[in-house]
Amino acid sequence: MSNNANTDTDTGVVYLVGSGPGDPSLLTVKAKQLLETADIILHDKLPGPAIIESIPESKREDVGKRAGGERTSQEYTNDRLVELAEAGKTVVRLKGGDPFVFGRGGEEMEHLAAAGVPFETVPGITSAIGGPGVAGIPVTHREHASSVSFVTGHEDPTKEGSAIDWEALAATGGTIVVLMGVGKLPAYTAELQDAGMDPETPIAVIERATRPSMQVAVGTLDTAVDVRDEAEIEPPAITIIGEVAATREHVSHWLEQTQHNRSELDTNEDI
Repeated sequence: MSNNANTDTDTGVVYLVGSGPGDPSLLTVKAKQLLETADIILHDKLPGPAIIESIPESKREDVGKRAGGERTSQEYTNDRLVELAEAGKTVVRLKGGDPFVFGRGGEEMEHLAAAGVPFETVPGITSAIGGPGVAGIPVTHREHASSVSFVTGHEDPTKEGSAIDWEALAATGGTIVVLMGVGKLPAYTAELQDAGMDPETPIAVIERATRPSMQVAVGTLDTAVDVRDEAEIEPPAITIIGEVAATREHVSHWLEQTQHNRSELDTNEDI
């Protein structure tokens, strides 16, 4: 949706663009066009190296984590988007997955609207759905899950307490997908068990979903931390909790063949 509050024809426009789960071939047509035509692209690391490196260095600006553990503040990113647009630039704010699934797209949209800067959102395939799908795990299934809940593994540290009701999630009987939660896996798997979820509930942890280097570790709620550590799963990773996670074992042979074919095609070579 575009914001037409500003009628200044010298003002540029900001596109809040989802880059998808990581495989460059899963970029939308519109996202690819904007990456080619925008004056500048503000990005973090989540779109993945293949997508980021396809952008000319002169057009890209990293607003994510920097060397030494420093991070660009959200306030800086918000103000930088306005600054560039007011200078007449066509700006892409490139995000991993979809802009509005734990991507702070909502905060940036509100800031742009308040500043009177024209903007448009370009949806992307969220890793919360695309990642499990490529790994052979449907987030819903007629026999196993009629609902799915998306949960962030990293809440705002300035909040007083957690807003996540693990007890309610444990009682849903549906699929739980945790994004950016591999580091806190011990904490929330314990909370779910304390809330009454069966320790034998299937679980899968997926690292670098959709990329040729994707890794998948499958276990149960009780063994999740062990299988994560054995597979040496690291961020970026997502966790799928629920009966659907067991689906992968029924299609693993075909998945391995597909992964082999994708590696031969080397989809990360070009966009």
